[in-house]
Amino acid sequence: MSELSSQTLLARLVGFATVSRDSNLELIGFIRDYLAGLGVDSELFLNEEGTKANLFATIGPTDRGGVVLSGHTDVVPVDGQAWTVEPFALTERDGRLYGRGTADMKGYIASVLAAVPAFLAQPLKLPVHLAFSYDEEVGCLGVRSMLEALQQRPHKPRLCLIGEPTELKPVLGHKGKLAMRCQVHGAACHSAYAPYGVNAIEYAARLIGKLGEIGDELARPEQHDQRFDPPFSTVQTGVIKGGRALNIVPEECEFDFEVRALPGFEAQAVADRLQTYAEAELLPRMRAVNAGSDIRLKPLSAYPGLATPADSEAARLVALLSGSDDFGTVAFGTEGGLFDQAGIPTVVCGPGSMDQGHKPDEFVSVAQLRGCDAMLIRLAEYLRTA
Repeated sequence: MSELSSQTLLARLVGFATVSRDSNLELIGFIRDYLAGLGVDSELFLNEEGTKANLFATIGPTDRGGVVLSGHTDVVPVDGQAWTVEPFALTERDGRLYGRGTADMKGYIASVLAAVPAFLAQPLKLPVHLAFSYDEEVGCLGVRSMLEALQQRPHKPRLCLIGEPTELKPVLGHKGKLAMRCQVHGAACHSAYAPYGVNAIEYAARLIGKLGEIGDELARPEQHDQRFDPPFSTVQTGVIKGGRALNIVPEECEFDFEVRALPGFEAQAVADRLQTYAEAELLPRMRAVNAGSDIRLKPLSAYPGLATPADSEAARLVALLSGSDDFGTVAFGTEGGLFDQAGIPTVVCGPGSMDQGHKPDEFVSVAQLRGCDAMLIRLAEYLRTA
């Protein structure tokens, strides 16, 4: 197969509408065939339904750990967004490349694929691994099966570079996230007899108020870590549903909340405090009116934070590749914490800006894409002499 530029490859990748709710198999098939055409074998890790897959490939020696280049293949929806270009086709205009996923994060994947011939041309002393996942946008779900397999292998990768959009600035940390659903079951009755019912909305409001109190505690100055913005762990309620009519005491109410946790803070502690409050303060009052009342907490998704030491091998490598040791953090989450938990130290550095991610007319600049190409060529040279 002839060599393809990162921009040409990006056009192909953007053309696959890999919204998280849909399959990514066509895109994965394209990558697998592209790599096979260059003589590189891939292995797939399918989900239980067989509708989505992670892809893992190794270039170079297989008897030692190397550097993982990791990216997610899924993108967020475009529904209801006012795009001025076709979202699933690449449009170049004024030095920018528009399309869903150009920044988050198919631009990086395109650069990685474009760099494969350069990796193959080197007699690599350390291997480079390509790891492309599914369902990152809905809770970093897909990559977990691939990481479980890597942990069982005799030569685990030494470090990982995740190419989320950071404008090619080196990032060593981000917060973790816990998403929960709280379901409140009360007892319905005619609103004229409200005291004889258990108003699920009102008890949900008390629970949300408790979350607000916990959030206020976490925002106290002694809890701050100035490396992050905002510099403290946060709690917020994002969705609430309940009630059928104004003259019916609502029997059901549910709400979704999330915790964005600084590295080192256990987000589950917030959910545990809410459960304790529910059991000690609210459920006795609810069940005094109706014994069938209940409050249930259900996890939706979670991923850990990332805090890679500045003196680590991973940090030194990203400084070398990016030309900067001005390490930062990002507000958004990545799969990096999961790689780190699997014993693979991780840094984040990729083309584009998350200011463009998830928005209509998402773009990555041509200059950023070329900068990423150059960074990966430097990686090839490093792996030749490492």
